Amino acid sequence: MSRKKLMEKVKKLLAERGRKAYEVAKEEILNEEIEYEPVRDALEYFIQELWHNFQRPALLSLTCESVGGKPEDTTFVGAALVLLTGAADIHDDIIDQSKTKGSKPTVFGKFGRDMALLVGDALLLKGFTLLNESSEQLPKKQGKAIINLVKEAFFEVGIAEAKEASFKGNWDLTPEKYFDIIRMKTAIADATARIGAIVGGGSSDEIMALGKYGRALGILASIRDEFIDIFEPDELKNRAENECLPLPILYAFRDPKVKNRIIDILKKGRLREKDALAVVELIEETEETQVLKKEMQILLKSGIESLRIVRNKNITAKLAEILYVMMEDL
Repeated sequence: MSRKKLMEKVKKLLAERGRKAYEVAKEEILNEEIEYEPVRDALEYFIQELWHNFQRPALLSLTCESVGGKPEDTTFVGAALVLLTGAADIHDDIIDQSKTKGSKPTVFGKFGRDMALLVGDALLLKGFTLLNESSEQLPKKQGKAIINLVKEAFFEVGIAEAKEASFKGNWDLTPEKYFDIIRMKTAIADATARIGAIVGGGSSDEIMALGKYGRALGILASIRDEFIDIFEPDELKNRAENECLPLPILYAFRDPKVKNRIIDILKKGRLREKDALAVVELIEETEETQVLKKEMQILLKSGIESLRIVRNKNITAKLAEILYVMMEDL
Protein backbone atom coordinates (compact mmCIF):
# COMPACT_ATOMS: atom_id res chain seq x y z
CA MET A 1 0.00 0.00 0.00
CA SER A 2 1.32 3.47 -0.91
CA ARG A 3 2.05 6.04 1.80
CA LYS A 4 -0.77 8.27 0.62
CA LYS A 5 -3.27 5.42 0.65
CA LEU A 6 -2.17 4.32 4.13
CA MET A 7 -2.57 7.87 5.43
CA GLU A 8 -6.05 8.13 3.93
CA LYS A 9 -6.99 4.71 5.33
CA VAL A 10 -5.94 5.68 8.85
CA LYS A 11 -7.70 9.05 8.71
CA LYS A 12 -10.88 7.31 7.61
CA LEU A 13 -10.52 4.71 10.38
CA LEU A 14 -10.07 7.36 13.07
CA ALA A 15 -13.03 9.38 11.81
CA GLU A 16 -15.28 6.31 11.69
CA ARG A 17 -14.26 5.12 15.15
CA GLY A 18 -14.26 8.51 16.86
CA ARG A 19 -17.13 10.41 15.26
CA LYS A 20 -19.93 9.09 17.49
CA ALA A 21 -18.15 10.10 20.70
CA TYR A 22 -17.27 13.49 19.21
CA GLU A 23 -20.93 14.09 18.28
CA VAL A 24 -22.02 13.13 21.83
CA ALA A 25 -19.43 15.53 23.26
CA LYS A 26 -20.61 18.33 20.98
CA GLU A 27 -24.25 17.73 21.86
CA GLU A 28 -23.53 17.56 25.58
CA ILE A 29 -21.64 20.85 25.72
CA LEU A 30 -23.88 22.78 23.32
CA ASN A 31 -26.99 21.70 25.23
CA GLU A 32 -25.74 23.57 28.28
CA GLU A 33 -27.71 26.75 28.92
CA ILE A 34 -25.20 29.55 28.45
CA GLU A 35 -27.04 32.84 28.33
CA TYR A 36 -24.05 35.10 27.72
CA GLU A 37 -23.72 35.11 23.93
CA PRO A 38 -19.94 35.83 23.63
CA VAL A 39 -19.12 32.75 25.74
CA ARG A 40 -21.52 30.61 23.73
CA ASP A 41 -20.06 31.92 20.45
CA ALA A 42 -16.54 31.05 21.59
CA LEU A 43 -17.63 27.60 22.75
CA GLU A 44 -19.45 26.87 19.49
CA TYR A 45 -16.48 28.10 17.47
CA PHE A 46 -14.13 25.77 19.30
CA ILE A 47 -16.21 22.59 19.26
CA GLN A 48 -17.59 23.02 15.73
CA GLU A 49 -14.72 24.66 13.87
CA LEU A 50 -11.50 23.66 15.64
CA TRP A 51 -11.80 20.57 17.79
CA HIS A 52 -12.80 17.68 15.54
CA ASN A 53 -10.96 15.34 17.86
CA PHE A 54 -11.70 11.83 16.65
CA GLN A 55 -8.32 10.45 17.70
CA ARG A 56 -8.90 9.95 21.44
CA PRO A 57 -12.28 8.19 21.19
CA ALA A 58 -11.04 6.18 18.21
CA LEU A 59 -8.11 4.91 20.27
CA LEU A 60 -10.54 3.98 23.06
CA SER A 61 -12.76 2.11 20.62
CA LEU A 62 -9.92 0.20 19.00
CA THR A 63 -8.14 -0.80 22.20
CA CYS A 64 -11.46 -1.92 23.70
CA GLU A 65 -12.19 -4.16 20.72
CA SER A 66 -8.61 -5.41 20.61
CA VAL A 67 -9.14 -7.21 23.94
CA GLY A 68 -12.55 -8.59 23.02
CA GLY A 69 -14.80 -5.75 24.16
CA LYS A 70 -17.61 -3.89 22.42
CA PRO A 71 -16.35 -0.59 20.97
CA GLU A 72 -19.72 1.13 21.49
CA ASP A 73 -19.20 0.74 25.26
CA THR A 74 -16.52 3.44 25.08
CA THR A 75 -18.69 6.17 23.50
CA PHE A 76 -19.45 8.25 26.59
CA VAL A 77 -15.98 7.91 28.13
CA GLY A 78 -14.67 8.95 24.70
CA ALA A 79 -16.97 11.98 24.68
CA ALA A 80 -15.65 12.98 28.09
CA LEU A 81 -12.07 12.76 26.82
CA VAL A 82 -12.96 14.92 23.80
CA LEU A 83 -14.08 17.67 26.18
CA LEU A 84 -11.23 17.24 28.67
CA THR A 85 -8.49 17.27 26.06
CA GLY A 86 -10.20 20.24 24.42
CA ALA A 87 -9.97 22.13 27.70
CA ALA A 88 -6.29 21.25 27.98
CA ASP A 89 -5.68 22.42 24.41
CA ILE A 90 -7.28 25.81 25.03
CA HIS A 91 -5.38 26.33 28.26
CA ASP A 92 -2.17 25.36 26.48
CA ASP A 93 -2.83 27.98 23.80
CA ILE A 94 -3.25 30.62 26.52
CA ILE A 95 0.04 29.66 28.15
CA ASP A 96 1.86 29.62 24.79
CA GLN A 97 0.04 32.70 23.46
CA SER A 98 -0.82 30.74 20.32
CA LYS A 99 -3.13 32.91 18.24
CA THR A 100 -3.35 30.64 15.21
CA LYS A 101 -3.06 26.94 14.43
CA GLY A 102 -2.80 26.03 10.80
CA SER A 103 -5.01 28.46 8.93
CA LYS A 104 -7.48 29.21 11.75
CA PRO A 105 -7.37 31.45 14.81
CA THR A 106 -7.40 29.68 18.16
CA VAL A 107 -10.06 30.61 20.72
CA PHE A 108 -7.35 32.68 22.40
CA GLY A 109 -6.53 34.40 19.11
CA LYS A 110 -10.14 35.08 18.13
CA PHE A 111 -11.83 35.83 21.45
CA GLY A 112 -8.99 36.80 23.78
CA ARG A 113 -7.41 35.39 26.92
CA ASP A 114 -10.31 35.78 29.37
CA MET A 115 -12.90 34.24 27.07
CA ALA A 116 -10.56 31.36 26.20
CA LEU A 117 -9.96 30.67 29.87
CA LEU A 118 -13.69 30.55 30.59
CA VAL A 119 -14.39 28.26 27.64
CA GLY A 120 -11.58 25.95 28.72
CA ASP A 121 -12.99 25.83 32.25
CA ALA A 122 -16.48 25.03 30.91
CA LEU A 123 -15.11 22.12 28.87
CA LEU A 124 -13.13 20.88 31.85
CA LEU A 125 -16.13 20.92 34.19
CA LYS A 126 -18.46 19.29 31.67
CA GLY A 127 -15.82 16.72 30.71
CA PHE A 128 -15.24 15.55 34.28
CA THR A 129 -18.98 15.46 34.94
CA LEU A 130 -19.52 13.27 31.88
CA LEU A 131 -16.55 11.08 32.81
CA ASN A 132 -17.94 10.53 36.29
CA GLU A 133 -21.42 9.71 34.95
CA SER A 134 -20.09 7.25 32.36
CA SER A 135 -17.77 5.58 34.88
CA GLU A 136 -20.69 5.01 37.25
CA GLN A 137 -22.37 2.90 34.56
CA LEU A 138 -19.46 0.43 34.66
CA PRO A 139 -18.55 -2.12 37.35
CA LYS A 140 -17.25 -0.25 40.40
CA LYS A 141 -13.65 -1.49 40.04
CA GLN A 142 -13.48 -0.49 36.38
CA GLY A 143 -15.05 2.91 36.99
CA LYS A 144 -12.65 3.71 39.80
CA ALA A 145 -9.64 2.62 37.72
CA ILE A 146 -10.74 4.88 34.85
CA ILE A 147 -11.20 7.94 37.07
CA ASN A 148 -7.76 7.37 38.63
CA LEU A 149 -6.08 6.94 35.25
CA VAL A 150 -7.55 10.18 33.91
CA LYS A 151 -6.65 12.06 37.10
CA GLU A 152 -3.06 10.80 37.09
CA ALA A 153 -2.66 11.50 33.37
CA PHE A 154 -3.82 15.11 33.68
CA PHE A 155 -1.59 15.67 36.70
CA GLU A 156 1.37 14.36 34.70
CA VAL A 157 0.48 16.63 31.78
CA GLY A 158 0.13 19.58 34.15
CA ILE A 159 3.61 18.98 35.57
CA ALA A 160 4.98 18.71 32.02
CA GLU A 161 3.34 22.02 31.08
CA ALA A 162 4.86 23.67 34.17
CA LYS A 163 8.31 22.34 33.28
CA GLU A 164 7.90 23.48 29.68
CA ALA A 165 6.85 26.97 30.82
CA SER A 166 10.02 27.23 32.92
CA PHE A 167 12.14 26.69 29.80
CA LYS A 168 10.45 29.33 27.63
CA GLY A 169 13.00 31.34 25.70
CA ASN A 170 15.84 29.04 26.75
CA TRP A 171 17.51 28.17 23.47
CA ASP A 172 20.12 26.14 25.35
CA LEU A 173 17.54 23.63 26.53
CA THR A 174 18.88 20.14 25.87
CA PRO A 175 16.87 17.87 23.60
CA GLU A 176 16.89 15.20 26.31
CA LYS A 177 15.08 17.49 28.76
CA TYR A 178 12.53 18.55 26.19
CA PHE A 179 12.05 14.96 25.02
CA ASP A 180 11.18 14.05 28.62
CA ILE A 181 8.57 16.83 28.68
CA ILE A 182 7.04 15.46 25.49
CA ARG A 183 6.98 11.98 27.01
CA MET A 184 5.13 13.29 30.07
CA LYS A 185 2.64 15.22 27.92
CA THR A 186 1.61 11.96 26.22
CA ALA A 187 0.26 10.53 29.49
CA ILE A 188 -3.29 11.01 28.18
CA ALA A 189 -2.63 8.75 25.17
CA ASP A 190 -1.23 6.12 27.54
CA ALA A 191 -4.29 6.41 29.81
CA THR A 192 -6.71 6.37 26.87
CA ALA A 193 -5.34 3.09 25.54
CA ARG A 194 -5.45 1.54 29.02
CA ILE A 195 -9.02 2.72 29.59
CA GLY A 196 -10.15 1.14 26.33
CA ALA A 197 -8.64 -2.14 27.45
CA ILE A 198 -10.26 -1.84 30.89
CA VAL A 199 -13.72 -1.22 29.40
CA GLY A 200 -13.15 -4.17 27.07
CA GLY A 201 -12.30 -6.51 29.94
CA GLY A 202 -8.65 -6.96 29.01
CA SER A 203 -6.17 -8.82 31.17
CA SER A 204 -3.68 -6.88 33.29
CA ASP A 205 -0.95 -7.77 30.78
CA GLU A 206 -3.05 -6.49 27.88
CA ILE A 207 -3.88 -3.27 29.72
CA MET A 208 -0.21 -2.66 30.46
CA ALA A 209 0.84 -3.51 26.89
CA LEU A 210 -1.75 -1.18 25.36
CA GLY A 211 -0.67 1.60 27.73
CA LYS A 212 2.85 1.17 26.40
CA TYR A 213 1.46 1.30 22.87
CA GLY A 214 -0.48 4.48 23.68
CA ARG A 215 2.61 6.17 25.08
CA ALA A 216 4.65 5.27 22.00
CA LEU A 217 1.89 6.53 19.73
CA GLY A 218 1.58 9.76 21.69
CA ILE A 219 5.31 10.46 21.57
CA LEU A 220 5.55 9.73 17.84
CA ALA A 221 2.53 11.94 17.10
CA SER A 222 3.98 14.75 19.22
CA ILE A 223 7.39 14.61 17.55
CA ARG A 224 5.67 14.57 14.17
CA ASP A 225 3.91 17.80 15.19
CA GLU A 226 7.28 19.22 16.27
CA PHE A 227 8.57 18.73 12.71
CA ILE A 228 5.38 20.20 11.21
CA ASP A 229 5.67 23.37 13.32
CA ILE A 230 8.98 24.18 11.66
CA PHE A 231 7.31 24.39 8.25
CA GLU A 232 4.84 27.06 9.42
CA PRO A 233 6.54 30.50 9.74
CA ASP A 234 4.06 32.01 12.22
CA GLU A 235 4.07 28.93 14.43
CA LEU A 236 7.86 28.73 14.31
CA LYS A 237 8.15 32.39 15.30
CA ASN A 238 5.74 31.90 18.18
CA ARG A 239 7.67 28.84 19.32
CA ALA A 240 10.87 30.89 19.32
CA GLU A 241 9.35 33.80 21.26
CA ASN A 242 6.78 32.23 23.59
CA GLU A 243 7.49 28.51 23.87
CA CYS A 244 10.31 26.00 23.64
CA LEU A 245 11.92 25.55 20.25
CA PRO A 246 10.77 22.48 18.30
CA LEU A 247 12.61 19.31 19.26
CA PRO A 248 14.35 18.82 15.87
CA ILE A 249 15.88 22.28 16.19
CA LEU A 250 17.19 21.45 19.66
CA TYR A 251 18.83 18.33 18.22
CA ALA A 252 20.30 20.35 15.33
CA PHE A 253 21.72 22.89 17.81
CA ARG A 254 24.29 20.28 18.81
CA ASP A 255 26.10 21.34 15.63
CA PRO A 256 27.48 24.81 16.56
CA LYS A 257 27.62 26.06 12.95
CA VAL A 258 24.06 24.99 12.23
CA LYS A 259 22.94 26.49 15.56
CA ASN A 260 24.36 29.91 14.69
CA ARG A 261 22.77 29.90 11.24
CA ILE A 262 19.35 28.91 12.60
CA ILE A 263 19.55 31.55 15.34
CA ASP A 264 20.28 34.21 12.73
CA ILE A 265 17.07 33.22 10.94
CA LEU A 266 14.95 33.05 14.10
CA LYS A 267 16.04 36.53 15.17
CA LYS A 268 14.48 38.09 12.09
CA GLY A 269 11.54 40.39 12.77
CA ARG A 270 9.12 38.27 10.78
CA LEU A 271 9.62 34.81 9.36
CA ARG A 272 8.48 33.96 5.86
CA GLU A 273 8.01 30.63 4.16
CA LYS A 274 11.51 30.73 2.67
CA ASP A 275 12.94 31.24 6.18
CA ALA A 276 11.10 28.21 7.53
CA LEU A 277 12.29 26.12 4.59
CA ALA A 278 15.86 27.30 5.20
CA VAL A 279 15.60 26.08 8.81
CA VAL A 280 14.22 22.74 7.60
CA GLU A 281 17.14 22.33 5.18
CA LEU A 282 19.67 23.12 7.89
CA ILE A 283 18.08 20.61 10.25
CA GLU A 284 18.05 17.87 7.62
CA GLU A 285 21.79 18.36 7.08
CA THR A 286 22.72 17.40 10.64
CA GLU A 287 23.58 13.94 11.89
CA GLU A 288 21.65 14.70 15.08
CA THR A 289 18.36 14.90 13.19
CA GLN A 290 19.02 11.39 11.92
CA VAL A 291 19.65 10.34 15.52
CA LEU A 292 16.20 11.67 16.44
CA LYS A 293 14.60 9.78 13.55
CA LYS A 294 16.36 6.58 14.64
CA GLU A 295 14.95 7.08 18.14
CA MET A 296 11.52 7.40 16.56
CA GLN A 297 12.06 4.12 14.74
CA ILE A 298 12.95 2.46 18.05
CA LEU A 299 9.73 3.83 19.54
CA LEU A 300 7.79 2.52 16.55
CA LYS A 301 9.22 -0.98 16.99
CA SER A 302 8.53 -0.85 20.72
CA GLY A 303 4.91 0.09 20.10
CA ILE A 304 4.48 -2.70 17.55
CA GLU A 305 6.11 -5.20 19.91
CA SER A 306 3.73 -4.27 22.73
CA LEU A 307 0.78 -5.38 20.59
CA ARG A 308 1.97 -8.98 20.30
CA ILE A 309 0.15 -10.22 23.40
CA VAL A 310 -3.16 -8.49 22.55
CA ARG A 311 -5.71 -11.04 21.38
CA ASN A 312 -7.54 -9.49 18.39
CA LYS A 313 -4.92 -9.52 15.62
CA ASN A 314 -7.20 -7.82 13.11
CA ILE A 315 -7.49 -4.78 15.38
CA THR A 316 -3.83 -4.78 16.41
CA ALA A 317 -2.96 -4.63 12.71
CA LYS A 318 -5.01 -1.42 12.50
CA LEU A 319 -3.28 -0.05 15.60
CA ALA A 320 0.08 -0.83 14.01
CA GLU A 321 -0.91 1.08 10.87
CA ILE A 322 -1.66 4.15 12.98
CA LEU A 323 1.89 3.95 14.33
CA TYR A 324 3.41 3.64 10.86
CA VAL A 325 1.54 6.73 9.67
CA MET A 326 3.29 8.79 12.37
CA MET A 327 6.56 8.23 10.51
CA GLU A 328 5.28 9.16 7.05
CA ASP A 329 7.12 11.92 5.17
CA LEU A 330 9.67 12.49 7.93
